[in-house]
Amino acid sequence: MAKKRKDQNSDLGIVKYQMSTGDWVFTIVNYSVFAIFTLICFYPFYYLFINTISAEDACTKGIVNWYPIGLQFTNYTKLLKANDLLNAVKISVTRTVLGTTLMVLASAFVGYLVTKQEMFGRKVIYRIFVITMYFNAGIIPWYMTMQMLGLTNNFWGYIIPGIVAPYNIILVKTYIESIPSELEESAHMDGATYMQVFTNIILPLSKPILATIAIFGAVGNWNAFQDCMILMAASPKLYTLQYLLYQYLNQANNLAAVMGGSGADLASAAKQLTSLSTRTVEYTVSMASIIPILLVYPFMMRYFEKGIMIGAVKG
Repeated sequence: MAKKRKDQNSDLGIVKYQMSTGDWVFTIVNYSVFAIFTLICFYPFYYLFINTISAEDACTKGIVNWYPIGLQFTNYTKLLKANDLLNAVKISVTRTVLGTTLMVLASAFVGYLVTKQEMFGRKVIYRIFVITMYFNAGIIPWYMTMQMLGLTNNFWGYIIPGIVAPYNIILVKTYIESIPSELEESAHMDGATYMQVFTNIILPLSKPILATIAIFGAVGNWNAFQDCMILMAASPKLYTLQYLLYQYLNQANNLAAVMGGSGADLASAAKQLTSLSTRTVEYTVSMASIIPILLVYPFMMRYFEKGIMIGAVKG
């Protein structure tokens, strides 16, 4: 145990602690374990990156493990020259920003509404949201519904289905219930409406949980490609970056199969893949898809821990 000891600042109420040998050993071991764990989590991203900036033959042989060999950035320049890549980036960014924004606003507003005891049918509506988390009709009924609504080969097919997210609504509802009710009551006494309370009190105080669900929504929208594959088959201009990179990865695998076979159409396949090897394509595609999230995530992290802890205390 750390022992208390007073110094010349004891009159000011400042108390310092003298660490024992056991405390020092525990601290060193604790920091060492977490440092090793951090390196283990970080290494896969580092491994991907150094392979994408290494010489292609070194990457193919699998000898790049700790530092780049034959430093170059042609893998990224070749990927940028791929057809329709810039348009796919625009679609993915627009989908992520718009879809996440609408989802956060809808989750905040609905989460606030279902906390109001005076709301008509509040419990029934809330239970309907919860039920949708456990029951799913399947891909074919979902596709038929989207087709009947005119959301196939339509950009809004990315946005509208994700606006209402039951799990996020539950998190927001639980967080709002932790806000002192006296704040809202005093605002109502001053003549504030529900919308004024929501915009001026609830939203500012709910930043941690809203940042948390924003991370969930942004990662989900950025990484999604199955809905693009199913809904946008006839509209290549609406392909997202993830789906386009998925296609390039399949082309790389097909090239590898052709090289192992008779060699037919090898030239055209190689041209489509801009001369990248299978492993290089896999690493470069993986790195290109995770870099945007890695850049955004640290700025949201200070809200994330607080929001997810408070929002998950009660159901």
